[in-house]
Amino acid sequence: MAAIITRNILVTSALPYANGPIHLGHMVEYIQTDIWVRAMRAMGHQVSYVCADDAHGTAIMLKAEANGITPEVQIANVQQQHQRDFAGFGVGFDHYDSTHSPTNQARAEQIYNTLHSKGLISKRPVKQLYDPQKGLFLADRFVKGDCPKCAATEQYGDSCDKCGATYNATELKNAVSVFSGAAPVLKESDHYFFKLSQFAAFLTEWTQSGALQSSIANKLKEWLDAGLADWDISRDAPYFGFEIPGSPGKYFYVWLDAPVGYMSSFENLCATRPDLKWHDYWQADQSVSQTELYHFIGKDIVNFHGLFWPAMLEGSGYRKPTGVFAHGHLMVNGDKMSKSKGTFITAESYLNHLNPEYLRYYFASKLGSGVEDLDLNLDDFMTKVNSDVVGKVVNIASRCAGFVHKLCGGVLVNTCPDVALIDDFVKAHASVAAAYEAREYSRVIREVMALADRANQYIDEHKPWQLAKDPTKLSEVHAVCSMGVVMFYHIMLDLAPIMPSLAAGAARFLQVDALRFNQVQDLFGKPLAEFKPLINRVDPSKVAAMLAENEPLVPTTNPVTKTESQLKPIVKTMTTDASIIDINAFAAVQLVVGKICQAETVEGADKLLKLQVDIGEATPRQIFSGIRASYMPAQLLGKMVIVVANLAPRKMRFGMSEGMVIAAGNGANIYLLSPDAGAQPGDIVS
Repeated sequence: MAAIITRNILVTSALPYANGPIHLGHMVEYIQTDIWVRAMRAMGHQVSYVCADDAHGTAIMLKAEANGITPEVQIANVQQQHQRDFAGFGVGFDHYDSTHSPTNQARAEQIYNTLHSKGLISKRPVKQLYDPQKGLFLADRFVKGDCPKCAATEQYGDSCDKCGATYNATELKNAVSVFSGAAPVLKESDHYFFKLSQFAAFLTEWTQSGALQSSIANKLKEWLDAGLADWDISRDAPYFGFEIPGSPGKYFYVWLDAPVGYMSSFENLCATRPDLKWHDYWQADQSVSQTELYHFIGKDIVNFHGLFWPAMLEGSGYRKPTGVFAHGHLMVNGDKMSKSKGTFITAESYLNHLNPEYLRYYFASKLGSGVEDLDLNLDDFMTKVNSDVVGKVVNIASRCAGFVHKLCGGVLVNTCPDVALIDDFVKAHASVAAAYEAREYSRVIREVMALADRANQYIDEHKPWQLAKDPTKLSEVHAVCSMGVVMFYHIMLDLAPIMPSLAAGAARFLQVDALRFNQVQDLFGKPLAEFKPLINRVDPSKVAAMLAENEPLVPTTNPVTKTESQLKPIVKTMTTDASIIDINAFAAVQLVVGKICQAETVEGADKLLKLQVDIGEATPRQIFSGIRASYMPAQLLGKMVIVVANLAPRKMRFGMSEGMVIAAGNGANIYLLSPDAGAQPGDIVS
């Protein structure tokens, strides 16, 4: 089926600052955006994805000075590194630019001149802190001193990390410049202001138009209700950036020309693509072109993208974004990442040791359409990738392909043996595609893993490895394994935007050109290529090597993760004599409510049942439990249980066990402990 272009979409990610390396906190955004772009293209839409390095400001000027190079060399070196790292993670920009470009300068000046001609720029004197030794004005982050509220030392000039107070840099006690250590002095200078206050009515309407997530719109409403101040858009020399037209020694503040980089990067792409017309995407009147514009950003810069940027566009006669999508910050093993404090894993160090598709999958399993922070728990990271991607998805193909080649000539059976089952997989594409568009990637993962479970259950029930022992049942082997391969195809079609490299390998094995929602194919009767391993399990030693490369910048263990051998004595103590419970030991056990969504016997284990337990995560936990003497699998479906959720995964002969269900016993029978009615999977037991 030929792709049908139904929508024309321009997508951007926030511009990374050109004074340092990309880290995994950055990658949340670029991976999130890239997945969305790939998914929208898979639906048949025309999508352009552009970005650029944010290359201006005092920090870059000083970084270049410290490195003994010019700012131009500094930003060129960093841009090369950024593009290398993005490519390493499979982020597929159509064009990647720099804000320090002639195109961006021309576009920024044009917008400024338009605003100035409309009387939307004013000039007035401003008093600022000034470093007399370094000879430059100091932004808030370049001043340190004692908090004026709680007297905590070593606080920056805008807020206190200790008490949370906000203040002006001039209020700091014992203030010093971070550059020279000199006490700053107040100095007056003329500055240029954009009259943001005149856009209050427009912004009140626009922020509630549906272009923003509701939580972001409500946050910006607080700013609007408090009253908008005019925005200082100038900085004094010395400064690395674009000089304001007609104002020698005055430069555009970096946040004026940075978002203009979205426009100029796309402008430079259009110069190489005759099919793209810049004005179609940026003209205010969208009644004819009807293009769409989306910005993916971090939640820390919503004021710029939700207030300043749309006001600039409105004032200069350009279209406003169709949507601005904010995301939360990345935590690592429960600790907040902070570039300024050095607590980050660089993208380069990750790529030195680990497959980037692991991280793309893990981030997707955690990402929704909201702005909540997400945690890269490295134990969970390894378990989830190994269990889901290797153990469930790729395992479908690996356990079926060999039979198709060895016994069936490498060609799938001509007629679908179970039309209803395959139809369910085909119908699921619409739901998965809708989840992608809504940026509900964790829902995508849940739906795809449910399909993978069905495929594996189908194979387990039909047992082709046993059928293959009987020469009279080879046709059954052919049918079962063909079904498995086709189900694998549909699963990989759903996963392709998240794991494009894995999908490319699957496409080669399946001998299809592409895995796209708008090009679903019937593979029955088609030949397969020889199956080759598509992805390896996460090697814990490589995770350790990555951490060692970043030491001592990130914690190497999860403080709440306990091994099963550590937790069993604690649980035993808790259930035998309440008077001797150690409160610290009790606090170490993380108990959550779970719902059993699948249960089955374990071949070769008389006491075990294999359970799939929903504890509110993206995918159910697989747990092996010694309760077979008291429960039949059918009795357990839908049963609510209590789960010890922070056990380190335990590799058993039958598979990986990812937790423990709590049970009591009297020597004769075993009884699973259940919460009261109304409890939901993921609820914390306290």
